Amino acid sequence: MNYDYNTRRSKLVLPEYGRNIQKMVDYIKEQDDREERNRLARALISIMGNMNPHLRDVVDFKHKLWDHLAIMANFDLDIDYLYEVPEPSILTEKPKSVAYGTHTIRYKHYGKIIEYLIDEAVKFPEGPEKEQLIKTIANHMKKSYLTWNREIVSDEIILQDLKELSKGKLSVNEDLKLNEIRELLSKNKKKRTQPRKK
Repeated sequence: MNYDYNTRRSKLVLPEYGRNIQKMVDYIKEQDDREERNRLARALISIMGNMNPHLRDVVDFKHKLWDHLAIMANFDLDIDYLYEVPEPSILTEKPKSVAYGTHTIRYKHYGKIIEYLIDEAVKFPEGPEKEQLIKTIANHMKKSYLTWNREIVSDEIILQDLKELSKGKLSVNEDLKLNEIRELLSKNKKKRTQPRKK
């Protein structure tokens, strides 16, 4: 008996589309009539799009589909492409290296986002909204501190760090009461153990 195992078949260029789509691409390439190839290519693009309906809102989704068709056809399909056909070299070129941030974070356990929030809070006009914003930032700092440090932290330390990170520009009320440690930690636990909504 002669079985048709996947291991004996040719390797798929884009496995996410499956072997049947690849067969359709190969079939289009065999057609002699250019108009027929164009008609079949447009139909195949629709099928490929229907396989990933969740990506329809992605920018350049159609462009990507036409690029994928060219790749699966080994850049050897003579049709009227709606977009410029990519160069075959895109499959072998190395990705550009990602530049690492050079900014330093004063307190790594608070993170860079806290520093951005503090900078924005400094610009905020004085009033109850600013006070609430400062309290929210301080509570978040306390939660971050407890996430990375297992030791207990006092409100005074958090408020002192807040003052230091704002370079003294935030007038922090020394009597400001932050959330209790158990309250902050229980919120973290609830987030982790909450079942996903179906």
